Amino acid sequence: MYISSRRIGAATVTVFSEGSCLWAPRFQVPEDAWRRCLGDADTEGRIRIGFNFAHVSLGAASIVIDPGFDDPASPWDAAFAAKWPSYTRTPGMMAALAALGVRAEDVTHVLITHAHDDHFAGVTVDRDGRHAARFPGARHFIGRQDWEHNPRRSDPGSELVTRLGTIDRTGLLHLVDGEREVAPGVGMMQAPGETPGHCVVHVRSDDDRFYYVGDLFHHRCEIEHPDWMSPNRDPAVMRASRDRLFANAVPTRATVVFTHESFPAWGRILRRSSGYEWERAEGRDHGSAGSPNGG
Repeated sequence: MYISSRRIGAATVTVFSEGSCLWAPRFQVPEDAWRRCLGDADTEGRIRIGFNFAHVSLGAASIVIDPGFDDPASPWDAAFAAKWPSYTRTPGMMAALAALGVRAEDVTHVLITHAHDDHFAGVTVDRDGRHAARFPGARHFIGRQDWEHNPRRSDPGSELVTRLGTIDRTGLLHLVDGEREVAPGVGMMQAPGETPGHCVVHVRSDDDRFYYVGDLFHHRCEIEHPDWMSPNRDPAVMRASRDRLFANAVPTRATVVFTHESFPAWGRILRRSSGYEWERAEGRDHGSAGSPNGG
């Protein structure tokens, strides 16, 4: 199974997996501390992480969050597999959307949490050897800092230029500053640290709340230890973004998904006397046309 749908108020939120791979966090703390927290790390300090992305259906909006991977068996996919030999792949985003009865032309919004390749590579598709927008009717949103001030824009061969540049040239790219509602009940808010323009997506419907937080966390132990993070991040900025999420998501018992949790990734962040912890949000999947739980 690689597709899981749940109701958030009147919204249907679907998490779909693109696959998984082994990854070494490299937290800047003593090895015995991170090994205790990770639990299942191998001898090289690697754990298996997921690649979870999402679709939101609310009112007239059909929203893809982080179309991170190109199609299975594409050149991009082969290059990713060569870089990460432990990589395993599912049928992918387009198969998941088809199972939901969503066509590419039906998608109204594409929300990109940040400009790392594994979060936006699927925005284009190959058309006779040229990149074309995969979702031609959708407005695409990304944090301003991750586009306007991204040094990779000077490299014409980068994925940023070839893929997001295609979206920009077609007039579909929109930039987010601060907090912005992109559709009724759905918004993006700045949560920098992973990248300067990293954003969190939130869904508010009836009394329910959902946050897709991208790479604000890579592993649940970063929730228990919010000062832990991968190298080359901005520690103070990342910690402040995490604290803002805690302040918003914990009191409302919001459902939270982060990209690299094991599928299906539904969870909540709970307040404990010693800080915070991650709790898997057990629940029954919401069935819909197209058998979204297939696979």
